[in-house]
Amino acid sequence: MNDRRTTNLLLLIIVIPLVFYMLKTLSFIFIPLISAMFIALLFLPLMRWLKKKGSPKALSLIIVILIIAVFFKLGGELIQLSSKEILSTDNAYFDKAKVKIASLIFSVESFFGVDFLQDENALASLINKETLSKNFAPTVGFITDTLTMTLSSAFMVILLLAGSVDIQKVLQNTIFKKQFSSVKTFMKIEKDLIKFIKVKFFISLFTGIGIGLACWGFGVSFPVFWGLFAFAINFLQLVGSVISVILLAVFSFVEIEAASYLLFFVITITGVQVLFGGILEPIFMGKSFSINVITILVMLMLWGFVWGIPGLIMSIPITVFLKILFDQFPSTKIISGLMAGNSEGIKVKIGKL
Repeated sequence: MNDRRTTNLLLLIIVIPLVFYMLKTLSFIFIPLISAMFIALLFLPLMRWLKKKGSPKALSLIIVILIIAVFFKLGGELIQLSSKEILSTDNAYFDKAKVKIASLIFSVESFFGVDFLQDENALASLINKETLSKNFAPTVGFITDTLTMTLSSAFMVILLLAGSVDIQKVLQNTIFKKQFSSVKTFMKIEKDLIKFIKVKFFISLFTGIGIGLACWGFGVSFPVFWGLFAFAINFLQLVGSVISVILLAVFSFVEIEAASYLLFFVITITGVQVLFGGILEPIFMGKSFSINVITILVMLMLWGFVWGIPGLIMSIPITVFLKILFDQFPSTKIISGLMAGNSEGIKVKIGKL
């Protein structure tokens, strides 16, 4: 018995790295596929409702495609507006940034008695519109890859909704294996994941709107861009809100002269993040989605390493899916309890022993 257990443990140690190696190597397949599965879940209730109303599957698919196209159109318009907003600015901001940063560096030099900045022209060459634009050139490849992944995901969403791949049957044949009603379990997983994705989307949306309005109210440049940035990065649980506040505070340091006004702006954008991310999100999510902070950070690092930025975005939905899945099996409830940061699952396990 002990030999068998040891063999299974050794096999598990070998298999897990191989699985993650395959996920990383075949990321061009798995990233669109996993993204498509989460997106398809959002449209499954609509597809069922249309089916009940007697709508043909082809017409239902066309409606879903039109909805996705509208979202793409709105997103493209906002990105275009943000790009025009940034490109239309003159060098005044960059000149101001050069003066402010140089002044800050000189203050630090005076305080520590060292000389970081040997030549002011070196700083001037780093902070100008042309140099910054040139440094952003490598992002063209990233944008191209993102568009490719997005189009692949959209295509897979259509395939999943058309029934080419039945997610429920896949789970039935691979995980559930008729241990209990797979339909009931799948519906619970689907319902919980839809709730999570919807809440996260709307919380991120209102966070972006709040940040954009705060930038507009305080006269900070590029409010549309910062609103979009806050919306996008808010999908990174925990670290996203911190990154947006820090970057925006550093950016506004150049434009806002009065220290008290700058402090009030930072407090405002922090308040927006706390209100939506720290108060409203946990209320709407409920206890069923409570995940330990350590689990979140580990999953962010793990999926970020495996899939990069898409992995960071999908790490929390994947974690939520795994937690819901572990809740369905008595043997894995201890893992779900650890992920949630409570000791209930451990107590149950100990009690059975």
